[in-house]
Amino acid sequence: MITEKEFSKLHKDISTYIHRTPVLQSRLLNGLAETEVYFKCENFQKTGSFKMRGATSAMLALTAEEREKGVVTHSSGNFAQAVSLAAKSLGIPAYIVMPSSAPQVKKDAVKTYGGKITECDPNIKAREEAAEKIQKETGATFLHPSNDLNVIYGQGTAAKEFLAEFPELDIILAPVGGGGLLAGTALAVDFYGEDCTTIGVEPFKADDAYRSIKSGKIEFNETTNTIADGLKTHLGDKNFPVIKDKVAEVIRVEEDEIINAMKLLWERLKIVVEPSCAVPFAAVLREKENFRGNRLGIILSGGNVDVNNLPF
Repeated sequence: MITEKEFSKLHKDISTYIHRTPVLQSRLLNGLAETEVYFKCENFQKTGSFKMRGATSAMLALTAEEREKGVVTHSSGNFAQAVSLAAKSLGIPAYIVMPSSAPQVKKDAVKTYGGKITECDPNIKAREEAAEKIQKETGATFLHPSNDLNVIYGQGTAAKEFLAEFPELDIILAPVGGGGLLAGTALAVDFYGEDCTTIGVEPFKADDAYRSIKSGKIEFNETTNTIADGLKTHLGDKNFPVIKDKVAEVIRVEEDEIINAMKLLWERLKIVVEPSCAVPFAAVLREKENFRGNRLGIILSGGNVDVNNLPF
């Protein structure tokens, strides 16, 4: 596992390629939450999500030979864009496997960033097979969007920046899907927090992380019928041990609570956030009695949303 010194060096190394995102507050939202809430705006990050951090971190860890052969991943969303832009910034070929059902706007973004797209059938088996074929043909290194230690460390730099600016935070909340952001956040809180706790949040309709912590082993979802499309994936063997060891709890929220929180963030912070991004604030409103009196930090994970198809 990474040391605090190595974590700080990693953050310094990727800082050239990422934005140091702002932190916002709202008196009205503080009033609704009945406590102080600070929002770390990763929706303002390059490519519109925190995933630029992990993608850059993973690529900087490659050897010169690995960089020459490139990287490959499969993604229909934020990680596809992050890998494409990070690779372009570092002069590395990027092969992106995307399901044919992925929105055209996301495919266009990947192409703009220089990613070489291979389309496949819209299922995980087809995605994995296509990525494996590219690996064999090109020698490219596979990057997992959440279950890769260098990706996890990169994602954790958002919380590191957060605590550097607001060291008095008592709790940092982050959404959990694949687990990369939550595991990285927990590591950063462990290194740089002063009596600070990490809490994960996910929908009831995709609550594998909640059940995994309860059972002590990685659980899966039979259905993922949630509006928080970025949280439909499950934990991996690299991030689950960190989450199990360093995350205090995982809170679950309902679909209507996610939509309400998202709407409030749009209206009161005047920013674009996607449903997955609103999940932690939904938990704060749901559990306000338990959070009262604490200074809360929320990582707003991303803002890539179809503005023609909003849930409110």
